[in-house]
Amino acid sequence: MPRDSSAGPVDTCGRPLRSLRISIIDRCDLRCSYCMPEEEYTWLPTADILTFDEIEEVVEAFTRLGVNRLRLTGGEPLLRGSIVELVERLAANEALEDLAMTTNGTQLERLAAPLRRAGLQRVTVSVDSLQPDRFEQLTRRAALDSVLAGLRAAAIEGFGALKINTVVMRGFNDDEIGELLALARQVGAEIRFIEYMDVGGATQWSMERVVPRDEILSLVARHGGPVTPDPVRGNAPAERFSLGDGTRFGVISSTTEPFCGQCDRSRVTADGMWYTCLYARDGLNLRDQLRDGISVDELEQQIRRVWQGRSDRGAEQRLQEPQRGALYGIEELKSDPHREMHTRGG
Repeated sequence: MPRDSSAGPVDTCGRPLRSLRISIIDRCDLRCSYCMPEEEYTWLPTADILTFDEIEEVVEAFTRLGVNRLRLTGGEPLLRGSIVELVERLAANEALEDLAMTTNGTQLERLAAPLRRAGLQRVTVSVDSLQPDRFEQLTRRAALDSVLAGLRAAAIEGFGALKINTVVMRGFNDDEIGELLALARQVGAEIRFIEYMDVGGATQWSMERVVPRDEILSLVARHGGPVTPDPVRGNAPAERFSLGDGTRFGVISSTTEPFCGQCDRSRVTADGMWYTCLYARDGLNLRDQLRDGISVDELEQQIRRVWQGRSDRGAEQRLQEPQRGALYGIEELKSDPHREMHTRGG
């Protein structure tokens, strides 16, 4: 049975600690322009990457404090060696009610079945275009067929809730809403349309390229008819909606309508830096403490203290920027790779 998490910490805004995202590798086999637009990157040293034992210790400390939802991210998490073993080990943690993964799908066709058997409950696949030339332009890889094969393999395996993530960018893929909705229906997935965000390595970001929530909903209605919002949102990043035919979809409007007040999640990088906000500049080094011999009990107390002092409202603060541009320039990213989205995780 899951542990009682009622004694878990809350931050200065009254937000509990419930959701954790762990980037298990910073490498990726795609180069999506909203995440990795540059030609060269500073990768984390292999020796710095958390081992499976260290990941388990980190997860144990967080679950003791009330975390019951864990998402594995990257980079591309399926590039991590022995990923099925890691999933199996994490699935044994009874405090986790939800074990999920976000993937670009290129390796999913061969791994969907063993991951499902190992205990992975949910999968989200990123699909930003269904046009091969656009997909290759965006990712700098001709991998659309592999991604779609992985998505369909995940559908066959019957994961608890299959989702598709689509970053909507003006003048690039905002004319594919109907086709992407149709793909989601075809594979039995719930698609989530995401506003283009000014985080991490999005050095080409500009407000002009953002398709805001209300416009996304209008585009969906043009293809699917009247849109009905779910009455309850909760702490999930996506607002959920339904169409007359029963199709359900979500919109993540972090850029124009932030939901900081309900945010209960934080992130650990592949080398063990813990960030309490996607926009945070500084984090807590968990890896060095583990390698210096800190116990899980002591790690738990460190995490508790930091969360209780948390006041982050990064997306809301960015919304108030009068001359808003990309969060970081290329020189800042080179000087600190932890600011890259492929390092920090989405």
